[in-house]
Amino acid sequence: MAGDELVIDADGRARPRWAAHDPLLRDYYDHEWGAPVTDERGLFERLCLEGFQSGLSWATILRKRPAFRRAFDDFDVDRVAAYGSADVDRLLGDEGIVRNRRKIGAAVTNAHATRGLREHGGLPGLVWSFRPPARPRPVSTAEIPTRTPESAALAAALRAAGFVFVGPTTVYAMMQAIGMVDDRLEGAAGLLGTDA
Repeated sequence: MAGDELVIDADGRARPRWAAHDPLLRDYYDHEWGAPVTDERGLFERLCLEGFQSGLSWATILRKRPAFRRAFDDFDVDRVAAYGSADVDRLLGDEGIVRNRRKIGAAVTNAHATRGLREHGGLPGLVWSFRPPARPRPVSTAEIPTRTPESAALAAALRAAGFVFVGPTTVYAMMQAIGMVDDRLEGAAGLLGTDA
């Protein structure tokens, strides 16, 4: 039951436990998580950050997001696609970000793949073509999947287009973050702090 999984915060709004205690996560939940993202740069950033998050907490990535944006030229696809070995070395030396060679390489690879999609509807067109039908909001976290047939199909389509670090679970987390699916618990505060 959602009531058992929601926390009434100091402002009187019900939020899931993961978003109730940390001001950064609360602000992310209230103002960003689940808001539609339909532009190339925004989707590229989320895809990269979800890849960097693999094996880490989302709070860690959110705290480092300003540094990620500085380090990756605000996730400008063309700039990141132009990165060479000197840029990778620079990023590996940047203590403000997650310094993992494979994940950094994935961001560069995915920038190239994003550019390659421009002639075929672009990254937004591909990603949003896998939006599943609306479904009732979950009443418990047990009802929230970590992957779906749509996330598996989107992950496969992204891999076929040259993307890496895009498994079905990572892609589903992105789908939640960019508003393709609504996994806010029934009774939780809605986007921008409104009640559900």
